[in-house]
Amino acid sequence: QVQLVESGGGTAHPGGSLKLACTTSASNFRERAIGWFRQAPGKERKAVSCISKNDNPYYTDPVKGRFTNSRDNTKNTVYLQMNNLRPEDPAVYFCAAHKGPFYVIDWYEAPKYDSWGQGTQVTVSS
Repeated sequence: QVQLVESGGGTAHPGGSLKLACTTSASNFRERAIGWFRQAPGKERKAVSCISKNDNPYYTDPVKGRFTNSRDNTKNTVYLQMNNLRPEDPAVYFCAAHKGPFYVIDWYEAPKYDSWGQGTQVTVSS
């Protein structure tokens, strides 16, 4: 398994921005798709975005047009730029590595991932 560490969480105003990072020291990082999930208190963990090893990003409808997923393989890091944050965005955000093989049709399914990070808290407050 790959050990992942999230960072960059914090508090932003509605309409504000935060940038999360997901970093690993694993040598095969660039061969794995990396997903972002979020979990609000009392709710199930839900997919947010994924970026394939070929740099193709995928998003769920609630974040399309607001969040941008990117990766820098030279730094073994994936970023989630979150703009125009809304009251429904607060949650603990997790990154995870896709087990493979990667298919676009089911990238959002949590059981397809392993090596979950510890999560980083995102709060939106005025």
